[in-house]
Amino acid sequence: MIYLDYQATTPLAPEALAAMLPWLENQHANPHSAHVPGRAAKAAVEVARDNLAALLPVAGKSAFTSGATEAINWAIKGAGPGRIVTLATEHAATLDTVDALARTGREVVVLPVDADGLVDRAAAQAAIVPGTALVAAMLVNNEIGVVQPIAELAEMAHAAGALVLCDAVQGFGRLPIPAGCDMIAVSAHKIHGPKGIGALWVRDGVTLAPLLHGGGQEALGRSGTLSPALCAGFGAAARLAVERQAGDAAQIERLWVGAVAALGPRWTINGSVHQRYHGNLNVRRDGLDVARLMSDLRDLAFSAGSACASGSGRSSHVLRAIGLSEALARSSIRIGFGRYTTEAELTDAIDRINAAADAQRAAA
Repeated sequence: MIYLDYQATTPLAPEALAAMLPWLENQHANPHSAHVPGRAAKAAVEVARDNLAALLPVAGKSAFTSGATEAINWAIKGAGPGRIVTLATEHAATLDTVDALARTGREVVVLPVDADGLVDRAAAQAAIVPGTALVAAMLVNNEIGVVQPIAELAEMAHAAGALVLCDAVQGFGRLPIPAGCDMIAVSAHKIHGPKGIGALWVRDGVTLAPLLHGGGQEALGRSGTLSPALCAGFGAAARLAVERQAGDAAQIERLWVGAVAALGPRWTINGSVHQRYHGNLNVRRDGLDVARLMSDLRDLAFSAGSACASGSGRSSHVLRAIGLSEALARSSIRIGFGRYTTEAELTDAIDRINAAADAQRAAA
């Protein structure tokens, strides 16, 4: 199996697994307990938090969550009353949350994007006005890899007195976090950590209403018992992301150049070619039957869209937002690669994708 679905999840780093094992095998104390084993577990959690801090702005604190979905829900629902402004290409964790709030009467503005997938700046300026409470935007789009101008949106938001939530899940550990963010949502399993844990970073001075009610054990008042194993794995993955940042970035550039060359001119890249993260290659080919392609290539793990919407039966809302027809959206695939992908694997996979797509056209 050749794994090319890094946007859905990344392989667990051996270092993250090693950090987790003691807390799964024989160190089982509750990190919120006051006894000696509990304090040891809490210390492991705080080491992990410090490791995350190396990838986040200095003037704030982070709380561990069950994942980025919880972090995003908490940030949006806890930010207080007022208009919410977001983008049409956001993750469902954001769009479904603001839609739920809109049904209760909350004012929500969903900004359009252009054909490159970048926010319409004029529409953003018109929408982000006094009375806006929150601007929620994704740093790197999970489907097409486009990098949004978060710093510019933050300037608009702060001028209007609004907070900024950055969904940095796909960019965390890969790109610098732009200035001006008030809240940042991240996830472990997108940086070679375990599934089931994420974090919400909040700038000093920003207060949030709780999403979960209970003991308020965690930082920022988040309720629920933390898993030292998951925290340790997340922390180890974050530390590794810092240590390997330059090497990982160079690897991605090599893979991107080779992948684009191997695909050739018969494929069109979806979204901006220049303002994007190069570990995400979303491409389309006219008339392609993606379901058949995936069936023919069952030992290749690539995607027809976001894993979070794979059961919906809908074509990608992101591809429709950049102006693609239903047919073109359904003829698109996403190839995601990273730290553990070899150039030989990627070239072999793309050669086989090309051959299968050519066979479809020849049989049509």
